[in-house]
Amino acid sequence: MKTGFILWLAISAVIFVGAVTASRTYVATTNWLWVLLSMSLYIIGNLIMLRLMREGGLGLAVSISAIAQLILANIIAFLVFNERLTGVQTAGLALGLVAMTLMMWPTKAVTP
Repeated sequence: MKTGFILWLAISAVIFVGAVTASRTYVATTNWLWVLLSMSLYIIGNLIMLRLMREGGLGLAVSISAIAQLILANIIAFLVFNERLTGVQTAGLALGLVAMTLMMWPTKAVTP
C-alpha cells in the first residue's frame, strides 16, 4: 500500500471524525452553525474519498475509511462526550481493527 494513499486516508478519517463531532455537538447545543461546519467537512471528506477510490479502488478505500472512522469516532465519543460501549460493542471495534489490518497487509503481486 502506497504511503500517499495512507496519508490521504488518515486526512479523510480526521475530517470525517471532525464532521461527526460537529454533528454530535449540534445535538447537544442545537446551534445550526455546527450543522454547517459538519456539512462542509463531509463535503471535503467525500472529495478526498474520490481520490482514494481512484488510487485504491472502491472496496478498499471505503472499507478502510469506514473502519478508521468507526474507531476514531468511538475514541472521541469516549473522551469528549463520556459515552461508553458494552463488551460486545468493544469486541466489534476490535474485530474492525483486525479487519482493517488484514485489508492493509502487504501482499505480493501475482504475475501470470
